[in-house]
Amino acid sequence: MSSSLIPEKPLVISPSLAATIGLEEAVMLSLLNDVALGQPQPNAPLDLDESQLTRLLPFWNDYDIQRISRNLRDQGIISLTSAPYQESRRLTLTFSGGVQTPAPSRPSRAPGPTRAAPGSANLIAPNWQPDTELMRHIAQHGIPDYFVRRHLPEFIAYWRERGESHHAWGARFLKHLLRQWRAEETDQFRRDQEVAMHSDWRPSQDALEVLVKHANISLAFIEDAIAEFVLYWRERGDVTRTWNSKFIQHVKRQWLRYNSALEHSTEPKRLPSDWQPSQDVYDVLRLANIDLEFARRQVPEFTLYWRESNQVHSSWNTKFLQHVKYHWARQHALTTPQQAGQNAGQQAVNPESRTRDRSLFEDLTDRSWAR
Repeated sequence: MSSSLIPEKPLVISPSLAATIGLEEAVMLSLLNDVALGQPQPNAPLDLDESQLTRLLPFWNDYDIQRISRNLRDQGIISLTSAPYQESRRLTLTFSGGVQTPAPSRPSRAPGPTRAAPGSANLIAPNWQPDTELMRHIAQHGIPDYFVRRHLPEFIAYWRERGESHHAWGARFLKHLLRQWRAEETDQFRRDQEVAMHSDWRPSQDALEVLVKHANISLAFIEDAIAEFVLYWRERGDVTRTWNSKFIQHVKRQWLRYNSALEHSTEPKRLPSDWQPSQDVYDVLRLANIDLEFARRQVPEFTLYWRESNQVHSSWNTKFLQHVKYHWARQHALTTPQQAGQNAGQQAVNPESRTRDRSLFEDLTDRSWAR
C-alpha cells in the first residue's frame, strides 16, 4: 500500500558524501548525476535550461541553484562553463571526474575519519591560484587583492607540508581568508581603539581649536605643554583611545594654574605703568564705607609716585588699599584711640585739611596711621 505523502520517487543521498561536500551539494550532485546517466554520452557536457532545472529542483529558487552549483564548482566536483544562473537561467557543466555510477552498498564499518572518494580529491599544486570567479567571490566579502596575495603562499606551503588531499582548494582558501580577515579587522579595531603614546604624537586639529577658540588659551602655551604631556604618558606606558581629550584636560588645568600664579604671585615686582587696582580692592573699600570715586582719584598719584621711586613690592593691591585708607582717614580727621592718646596735648587736625595741604612725599612716607 503506497502513501499519498510520497507520490514521487524519493531521493537517495549518500550520508558519507553529504558529510564530505555538504547536504545541499550532495542532493544537487545526485540529481545532476542521474540526468547525466540518461544521456547518450555520459561524459558529455550537461546543459540544462530553466524549465528543466525547475522540474529537477523544484524545492530551490534561482539564488539557491546558483549558490549550490558554485559550491560544487569551488570544491572541484564540477566545472561550470555557463554564466551565473541568475543571469543566464542555464547550467552548463561537466563532472571533474566523469559521471559516477552508483556504487553497490557495502557493509557498515566502524566509524573513522571521512575520506574523499578516490579520484575526486587532490593535493594542492605548488603554483595553485584562485580563479576569476573565486576572486570575485572574495571581493564580495570586502577582502582586498593585497590581502589575498599576502596569505596565498602561506596557505599553499601549509597544505603541501601536511600532504592532505581535498575536493575544493578554492572553498578551503576562501574559508582561510575569511578567518584571517576577521582576525585582521578585530586587531585593527583594537589598535584604533587603544594606542600607546609615542614620541611624535601631536594633538589633533580639533583639539587645538577647542583650546584656542573656545578656551581662549595661547597657542604658544599649548605648544609648550606637548613635550611634557608626551614624556609623562610615555613613561607611564598607558594605552588609550582618548589622548586628545586627556591633552585638553591637561592644558586647561595648567592654564588655570598659570593664570592663578600670575594673579597671586608673591614675587616682588615693579608697578606697571597701566596698573589698576583689582575689583577685590574696591569691594574691601566699599565694606569700609570709603567712597570709591575718592579711591579712583588716588590711582594716578599712587602710580606716579611708585613708578618714579622704582621700588618693588609683592602686592600692589595691598599697598594701594593702605594708601587709600590712610588718606581717607586724614581727610575726615579720623583717628584711632591709640592715635588720640599719642596726640594728646597737641593741636587737633583741621577737619577741613586735605592731602594737597601737605607734600606728596610726606603723605606717602607717613606711617603714623599704621603704628
